[in-house]
Amino acid sequence: MAKLDIAEKRLPQDGRIPIKIADKDIDIRVSIIPTTFGERVVLRLLDKSSILFGMEEIGLSPGQLQTLDNLIHRPNGILLVTGPTGSGKTTTLYAALSRINSPDKNIITIEDPVEYQLKGIGQIQVNPKIGLTFANGLRSVLRHDPDVILVGEIRDAETAEIAIQAALTGHLVFSTLHTNDAASAVTRLVDMGIEPFLVSSVVRAIVAQRLIRVICPECKEGYVPEDEALREVGIVREQLEGGMVYRGRGCPACSETGYRGRTAIYEILIVSDGIRHLILKKADSTSICRQALEEGMKTLRDDGAQEVISGVTTLEEVARVTQE
Repeated sequence: MAKLDIAEKRLPQDGRIPIKIADKDIDIRVSIIPTTFGERVVLRLLDKSSILFGMEEIGLSPGQLQTLDNLIHRPNGILLVTGPTGSGKTTTLYAALSRINSPDKNIITIEDPVEYQLKGIGQIQVNPKIGLTFANGLRSVLRHDPDVILVGEIRDAETAEIAIQAALTGHLVFSTLHTNDAASAVTRLVDMGIEPFLVSSVVRAIVAQRLIRVICPECKEGYVPEDEALREVGIVREQLEGGMVYRGRGCPACSETGYRGRTAIYEILIVSDGIRHLILKKADSTSICRQALEEGMKTLRDDGAQEVISGVTTLEEVARVTQE
């Protein structure tokens, strides 16, 4: 079903199964690795209808929404979204593309795979078997004079270099990187072999994100937390309304988990003059992070703490997702 070679048992293989269930288009990603005692399979389910959200619906606070909105309306530069696999990076970028999509803008994406068809946007599916990689696709896309380019992921130095050249020649480039926090994305690009002066001149901002589970509204209850639990997430008791935080008791509606649905927490690092100066000096991610905090950046943990205070999620959930 995933069009894999059924005779090959010694190599890792990747494929996908497009399927329709209850009138919904579901994409099943298949990944197979060979282990000592046979093959091991992981299936990832993607509901194509649930990936497209507006920017107001993805968990951004009003301030973050305003910041991101300003960034995606810039004429050029690179906006990076970072986080581990399955942290909602593509969903955030799709929300941003939908926001700026208009008939007079030429938007082209290169993805692996194309997760959702967007009206009025040219989307390319990479296919390494025939030599269509991110880097090769990106080279050809530049001849189509796009205003905005989305590169699914910067995996190697070649892709990074072409993306940076594109940003230098007046294009707005969106892409993703696998790093733990926003500051590490800068050092990651430099580690790939990109010159620090190029990184500092084209990267406009880096957004790090994680998904957190939302408390089930049916069985939500308030309780008084212990000091240790609050300290772990960086909340002072005075910040809590009535000294209470919330959790889900567990009910049939949420399959006794206490959670229903997910939202995202964000860390937005704007590349200011101070941070550019640090990048040029090849500073480590800790120094870059420290400078960003001095300039008012809220970390993932700060954003998570705000969601706890607002009663959206639990202390345990934020501690789990933002462990140092």
